Amino acid sequence: MTKIKLQIIGLSFSKMQDNAYVLILGENTGTRRIPIIIGGVEAQAIAMEMENLHAPRPLTHDLFYGFARSFDITLTEVYIYRLQEGVFYSKIIAQQGNMRVELDSRTSDAVALAIRFRCPIYAEQSVVDRAGIDIEAQPASDENAPQETPEMEFAMKRDEELQDLLQIAINNEDYEKASLIRDELKKRNK
Repeated sequence: MTKIKLQIIGLSFSKMQDNAYVLILGENTGTRRIPIIIGGVEAQAIAMEMENLHAPRPLTHDLFYGFARSFDITLTEVYIYRLQEGVFYSKIIAQQGNMRVELDSRTSDAVALAIRFRCPIYAEQSVVDRAGIDIEAQPASDENAPQETPEMEFAMKRDEELQDLLQIAINNEDYEKASLIRDELKKRNK
């Protein structure tokens, strides 16, 4: 089990899915980026904390933070341990005195809490290998915001959805798209 330390690179509105955002995590010491599709509420919670903005009333993640701190509970790390059919699986690792607890969490919630607790975010090597996109291999963009690519869209789909998209691309003779989908399926079956 090899953990890779990640950092938040940014958030971008998803052009591929309605009311969704793309959270971009990047290797601390590498060039790969992991795009994760998240909901609007979680994106807002992450963005507000990144920009040091505070709502007049506590948001859910702020409430969780305040509750935990009131009982001397700290979040020591977030760990993204699996990627299965486009779904990222994460744990938050919490500590209270000598007691250590691992709790299952949606990745978006775990990241929103990691920012508040100022704890590190890690991913299993296999997750980074499967979902990571090497930015040095991608053409440079003129815009500062992270751009969602077809590869990012495909990484977020379940296998069945990819098979359907592959058939549609072949039927439409869109062989470039079909090859990207095929590559994603091959990457998952390694």
